[in-house]
Amino acid sequence: MTTAAEIARNDAALPVDDLRLDHVEFYVEDLDRASAHWTEHYAFTPVGTARGPHHRALALRHGRTLLILTQGTDDDHPATAYVQQHGDGVARIALRTADAAAAYEHAVARGARPVAGPAPQAGPGTPTAAAVSGFGDVVHTLVERGDSDDLPPGFEPLAPAAPAQAADGPGLLEIDHFAVCLEVGELADTVDHYREALGFREIFEERIAVGAQAMLSKVVQSRSGDITLTLIQPDPEAEPGQIDDFLKNHGGSGVQHIAFSSPDAASTVRALTRRGVEFLTTPATYYELLGRRVALRRHDLDTLRSLNLLVDEDHAGQLFQIFTRSAHPRRTLFFEVIERLGAQTFGSSNIRALYEAVELEMSRRNGPGL
Repeated sequence: MTTAAEIARNDAALPVDDLRLDHVEFYVEDLDRASAHWTEHYAFTPVGTARGPHHRALALRHGRTLLILTQGTDDDHPATAYVQQHGDGVARIALRTADAAAAYEHAVARGARPVAGPAPQAGPGTPTAAAVSGFGDVVHTLVERGDSDDLPPGFEPLAPAAPAQAADGPGLLEIDHFAVCLEVGELADTVDHYREALGFREIFEERIAVGAQAMLSKVVQSRSGDITLTLIQPDPEAEPGQIDDFLKNHGGSGVQHIAFSSPDAASTVRALTRRGVEFLTTPATYYELLGRRVALRRHDLDTLRSLNLLVDEDHAGQLFQIFTRSAHPRRTLFFEVIERLGAQTFGSSNIRALYEAVELEMSRRNGPGL
């Protein structure tokens, strides 16, 4: 039962109430190769560079998303060890706040592991940053710079260039959510960490069963509503599945995929396909069964079938989604395109629907009685 003191604490203003997504930092083995991937396939535009004695980095922007790609140039930078352990991947999710020092102190006082204390400002208007633990080897940088779109500390802006996405860009608006795979037994503690240290709310919970496999999922979201983490762990009572594969190949907990929002999923998929992005295919039987689940509010069945788009529905509306085929050497990182027509959930019904479609397709291929 929630006590009066807990209710008062939850209603009181906290220094982490305003947390919003600032940028996402990938640690990469080869900066030039990673940059080419994001600019050529996803139409991100380079906007800044940084170089230090142990690293070099590039900032890229598309829509409201800012990505940082960092390569360690020797063993003294954490990116080097990260890449050896996990391969290229999300290492930092930076959170913007009005007071980085206060947010840092709040988080550490409530159990977050301190990574880096607040750095002193180099001058008026210079962003302040601190860092605390997140999940696995992923940390959260707390960046203080109000509503400015300036680059992170240490970056020099590049000369303005025509945005690559202007002409035939895919129209990726922003990051809808991060999907995070956790080791068995970490789910509850991770939810508690985000609730206590960073003021997130738990907004959704479910168990997803696919045949003999199953996963447990809880979704936490910042109080601003700007940052959403879908936290997933294998169900220890079920048979091993794709989450177990990720944990083995990634070398522990981490970001499995990033979902980018789109105003028109069909147009986005066409544009990304022209740029060389490959998407997962969907069994034809999925679309045969689709009419039993939803009445389409947008996009016709032929469009969905031709593009392999999935559709789901919840109490608030519909969503259209599709996942890229992983280009990661370990097959541990991929991306999602998601268009929401009011829907607030994450398409879990599609997992079951795909399973049913595959089962139907297999039964037809094998024939009756087999």
